[in-house]
Amino acid sequence: MPKLWMTPPRSGATCSDGRVSRPVGPLPPTLVGAARRQEGLVTIRQCLESGMSRRRVQGHVERKDWERPARGVYDTGLVVPTSTSDGFAHRRRRTALLGPLSHEGTVAVGVSALVLHGVQGSPVRFVPEVAAPRAAHRAPDGPVRVRRILVTEPERLDGVLVAPVVDSLALAIPTLSRADAVAMMDSALHQGLVTPAGIAGARARATGRRGARRCEPWWSEPDARSESPAESWARVTCTAAGVPPDAVQLVVVRGGQVVARVDLAWILPDGVVLLVEIDGRDVHSTPDALLHDRRRQNRIDTPVTMIRRFTGTEARDGTAAREVSAVLAQARWRPRPVAPGLAYCIERAGLVPQPKV
Repeated sequence: MPKLWMTPPRSGATCSDGRVSRPVGPLPPTLVGAARRQEGLVTIRQCLESGMSRRRVQGHVERKDWERPARGVYDTGLVVPTSTSDGFAHRRRRTALLGPLSHEGTVAVGVSALVLHGVQGSPVRFVPEVAAPRAAHRAPDGPVRVRRILVTEPERLDGVLVAPVVDSLALAIPTLSRADAVAMMDSALHQGLVTPAGIAGARARATGRRGARRCEPWWSEPDARSESPAESWARVTCTAAGVPPDAVQLVVVRGGQVVARVDLAWILPDGVVLLVEIDGRDVHSTPDALLHDRRRQNRIDTPVTMIRRFTGTEARDGTAAREVSAVLAQARWRPRPVAPGLAYCIERAGLVPQPKV
């Protein structure tokens, strides 16, 4: 989780964007609370309502303690990510919040809304988007794109108006790459933020939008079993390379017991199974996680298994797909989708019904 400073970091301390703060007096608690909710961002209205003067706000900017990423919005530098994944999440949420904070009374839409709903898999960099109530016209300003669309049932999340997930998918998917689009749909399904029927509804609502024809095939690709964007990227790039996985989250059985659940798997003609794991930088890098991964891999490393591990970067840039394709070509693999409810049994070198828990 990101660290929260009650005052700007001590003199000489580096903020998340590289700025070096100078010591100042403590900020009003209500403003600190707003910064906590808003990834370090505060509005001029929040500053004034907390008791700060415009002169004091300007002083923070002149000393370069604060920055002004959009009109009427200030980055206090109070929220400091503590890990790589925290840093990416912080940047995404900060971008998503810029729109509704700089355009008071508007609704976050598209990718911005999905990020605020907690959907994972968006690009780190994207254009923040909002829509005005009743589709009223608002002049564009700064880094925020103002959409003239009607959001009939906005939701309020942590004080911010946000378009519903289905509406947001319809607007966002045509603007994204295939990898990002599928990853975001996977995440929304996996978290229960949308149903398959909701995906179908978003697909219908996207018809006629710019980019809708390009992304039409992607709507059939999401899989709620994918547990991270990196897993989604690996599945998408392997599918694009002509080697779609036979199984997602394949259960592996040994001695009648479930010993693992593997991200992606391919069943080879001789009964050997290719097991692919996608490692998250933070999730798999703590000492406890490393120990768990080693013990788990020892249980599934056998003569009838081939194990390959890739990073999220390798999953996204096609490295994983190329290496998997080479292994499968040498083995003369042919698609053999694993039916739901089946597991791979190491002793039998084949598929069996999943053990009852």
